[in-house]
Amino acid sequence: MSLNNSSNVFLDSAPSNTSRFQVNVINEGHESSAAADNSDPPHYEETSFGEESQTRFRISFRPGKQECYDNFLQNGETTKTDASFHVYDSHTNTYYLQTFGHNTMDAVPKIDYYRNTGSLSGPKANRPSLLEIHEQLAKNVAVAPGSTDRVANGDGMPGDEQDENKEEDDKSGGVKFGWVKGVLVRCMLNIWGVMLFIRLSWIVGEAGIGLGVIIIGLAVTVTAITGLSTSAIATNGYVRGGGAYYLISRSLGPEFGGSIGLIFAFANAVAVAMYVVGFAETVVDLLKESDSMMVDPTNDIRIIGSITVVILLGISVAGMEWEAKAQVILLIILLIAIANFFIGTVIPSNNEKKSRGFFNYQASIFAENFGPSFTKGEGFFSVFAIFFPAATGILAGANISGDLEDPQDAIPRGTMLAIFITTVAYIGVAICVGACVVRDATGNMNDTIISGMNCNGSAACGLGYDFSRCQHEPCQYGLMNNFQVMSMVSGFGPLITAGIFSATLSSALASLVSAPKVFQALCKDNIYKALQFFAKGYGKNNEPLRGYILTFVIAMAFILIAELNTIAPIISNFFLASYALINFSCFHASYAKSPGWRPAYGIYNMWVSLFGAVLCCAVMFVINWWAAVITYIIEFFLYIYVTYKKPDVNWGSSTQALSYVSALDNALELTTVEDHVKNFRPQCIVLTGGPMTRPALLDITHAFTKNSGLCICCEVFVGPRKLCVKEMNSGMAKKQAWLIKNKIKAFYAAVAADCFRDGVRSLLQASGLGRMKPNTLVIGYKRNWRKAQLTEIENYVGIIHDAFDFEIGVVIVRISQGFDISQVLQVQDELEKLEQERLALEATIKDNESEEGAGGIRGLFKKAGKLNITKPTSKKDSGINTIQSMHVGEFNQKLVEASTQFKKKQGKGTIDVWWLFDDGGLTLLIPYILTLRKKWKDCKLRIYVGGKVNRIEEEKIAMASLLSKFRIKFAEIHIIGDINMKPNKESWKVFEELIEPYRLHESCKDLTTAEKLKRETPWKITDTELEAIKEKSYRQVRLNELLQEHSRAANLIVLSLPVARKGSISDWLYMAWLEILTKNLPPVLLVRGNHKNVLTFYS
Repeated sequence: MSLNNSSNVFLDSAPSNTSRFQVNVINEGHESSAAADNSDPPHYEETSFGEESQTRFRISFRPGKQECYDNFLQNGETTKTDASFHVYDSHTNTYYLQTFGHNTMDAVPKIDYYRNTGSLSGPKANRPSLLEIHEQLAKNVAVAPGSTDRVANGDGMPGDEQDENKEEDDKSGGVKFGWVKGVLVRCMLNIWGVMLFIRLSWIVGEAGIGLGVIIIGLAVTVTAITGLSTSAIATNGYVRGGGAYYLISRSLGPEFGGSIGLIFAFANAVAVAMYVVGFAETVVDLLKESDSMMVDPTNDIRIIGSITVVILLGISVAGMEWEAKAQVILLIILLIAIANFFIGTVIPSNNEKKSRGFFNYQASIFAENFGPSFTKGEGFFSVFAIFFPAATGILAGANISGDLEDPQDAIPRGTMLAIFITTVAYIGVAICVGACVVRDATGNMNDTIISGMNCNGSAACGLGYDFSRCQHEPCQYGLMNNFQVMSMVSGFGPLITAGIFSATLSSALASLVSAPKVFQALCKDNIYKALQFFAKGYGKNNEPLRGYILTFVIAMAFILIAELNTIAPIISNFFLASYALINFSCFHASYAKSPGWRPAYGIYNMWVSLFGAVLCCAVMFVINWWAAVITYIIEFFLYIYVTYKKPDVNWGSSTQALSYVSALDNALELTTVEDHVKNFRPQCIVLTGGPMTRPALLDITHAFTKNSGLCICCEVFVGPRKLCVKEMNSGMAKKQAWLIKNKIKAFYAAVAADCFRDGVRSLLQASGLGRMKPNTLVIGYKRNWRKAQLTEIENYVGIIHDAFDFEIGVVIVRISQGFDISQVLQVQDELEKLEQERLALEATIKDNESEEGAGGIRGLFKKAGKLNITKPTSKKDSGINTIQSMHVGEFNQKLVEASTQFKKKQGKGTIDVWWLFDDGGLTLLIPYILTLRKKWKDCKLRIYVGGKVNRIEEEKIAMASLLSKFRIKFAEIHIIGDINMKPNKESWKVFEELIEPYRLHESCKDLTTAEKLKRETPWKITDTELEAIKEKSYRQVRLNELLQEHSRAANLIVLSLPVARKGSISDWLYMAWLEILTKNLPPVLLVRGNHKNVLTFYS
């Protein structure tokens, strides 16, 4: 639709339409006082610049009315809508409801262009393609083809599609948490575990205040570095649900993510059991004190633990909002319990507490407890191993990343602040308890110092108590002996018990939520196909109810087993393995130097992250060496499994980035090294066209390049450039994917050119990279050369000349049936389409069965029967074997069989090498490489060389010596002494008949006629040319006779390719040579190297 600039367009609009969106005109010269006096600042959605620099306009939408404007623009031009809005242009004001600069399709930058398809945060918009803004615009067409499903300039999506996305967003709009409730609260609750109340005092007693703080600091160093790495990864792009699994898998790839995700989810599931059992043990201790045991301690733990897990499951299943409320309540209880302890340290101690070692803050106690006093069997690392699990839990917030409003902001802020707060609390409790309570106390109020008694010099002795007998017999109180020190010190003991309940239940609840969330994300990615059942979510929050049930079953199983002391070290190591990989992910992404690594959280360092990863691995062995070994074995097994399965995902991981950097570095490093004959390998350009159209040519080339040399499948698109480039670009990825699917280690390259020879010339010159450049051209023999047009023959022979000009070797491959199976593939595609149409027709008939009469149905079936379709069998990897189930008359069955002959294992036989001319050794090297392959290893090399009749034995010995020096094994050597004999008359007659249609026969005509014929048909074979190279023609015919005699039963013949001297041998004569040379033979490789050594006998 053309642009309408009439002056009265806007006047046509109804007044009621102005209420739908507002247009505020602002003159920079302050000509409009109304605009200047507007107190409400307008919302800028789009800004357009008209032809007059003095004016501009603003558009603001009223709520919910953006769709009116969405229908307003198409392809950068203003169009008439139902509301009759048009462009208005006058002498003073110009309105262009477009991007800056009218009559443009170019889009302004907008976030919607960068969303993933199906993004829940907003609809994905499609910017105009480069083709749409680059190609010439058709006359009288305002809307470019294919752009009707989008609004140009990124102004949103068409109304219907936008409404659908809004409905999707509403459906998925569950409860989302901020950084406090979603991350800070969860991390604090998970870090503050039961260890704070019942083990920290013992750690201070063993290690002392000094080493105790160092132990806390070392543990926090590990978690803080991990927190920094987590923050960096979480701010490098949008974070979905899955927590640690999501961060690791998107950074290091599915192999690492899939392995750690499974054990991390399992670790969280078992952690539920650990925390619940901790809660149950505390309850059982209270029951013992009140003599209210139900059965026995073990069974009571099972009963209470089972009931607790069921209650926690109910809270979790009720929804994240209920679970979050429960967490807040538990945090309040926990904070009150911690505050209760600090208050208790300043409340004056009574005699009972003093007898148990609590004397309030005393400098003498602080000094005495500052140094370590390890008991037998304990040391720094053993105490550290006991404390470290108390510092974990930093991923509690990240694990519910899918339920956070803004994970990129919430995870760094909440995680790091939680680490800081909990660290201050741990250090504060450690110092306070170390300054108030002595290491050993009897609990006997009568153990006071009486005047005249000898004092042992301890802090308690100076404070009036004698606990010296604790040196000879075990005592029940003090830091070293009493796990309930915090209850004793606190202002109100039961609050500490409540704190223990809060710590255990909150950690259990966090783990019960984390495990299903992580597991659901893992299952959604379909890395383990057997677990796809657990990917389904329910409700607005996409709750993983199936994952909750699985976690519940695992937790119940371990509660009933009640052997958590054995499994606990493994679980701790599972968490540490996750921390190690998160740190390594951050290091790896930084080291790969990918431009896509741009974390918004800049407080990190790649080497610090690497140190953190190493530290995590070291801590794993410190905690429990056998548990660390088990963790590594499980992770390695899962890594191998995922690598073997090769999930079809592409997340742009740093592993990919590093692979690219490594390949680039190696390629650059390779350019600094001079080529050496010992490192020569065939690096081939194969003119296959589409790789699936000439599979046999690709297979034989791949046989001697696989794992040793470069192989590039090349295709030349000839024709109008616009059409060729479009076709080439559209098929590039598909054809490379075909190579990967069929496990062919090769690249695909294509060019668009005016003629076939120009395209190949471009490929020969520009293909490859540095030292990895092609040195051999592989082409199929042109079987239809006698029916081909002149330009086709000129191009075919011309590319051989071009290859030799560029000093590139040439290999021409001939098989009896030819290589091109494109017609077969076309038949297959057509039959598949017909089969789909038949199935669609049957479905239509079935749907309309109730409406149509029997006659109509019979008529439809009769029409379908005329298609004569046979249902194809399932596809193989090559996509060729399916043809065998179709009608034989529709294609050449022998051609299909021939196209797969090099895929099969070659039985016992021979590869006959006719090394007639020394080309540097390529004619010998290629068959030798073939014998190293699994499919050709049963074939022996037979070497045929030309020689003198009277020196056959001497030359055989010389050749055997040369091959031995080359270390090439051979079965036989044959010296052919009669190569230069004339061929028999029948063979020569066949050759003459072959070239007869292409001869000029100028000697039979007068001079004037002969000259005229030469000018009109310069490509024909002249009598002069034929006579001049008659001996060479005799040789080609004679060689065919010898090949028929000696190599008719060979599996493969490798033969020196004759070279046509430029300007001396016409193209048609050269084609006749190749024809007569390889006629009626097994598969033949005509090989000619570039006459540079590719073999050496020097070490």
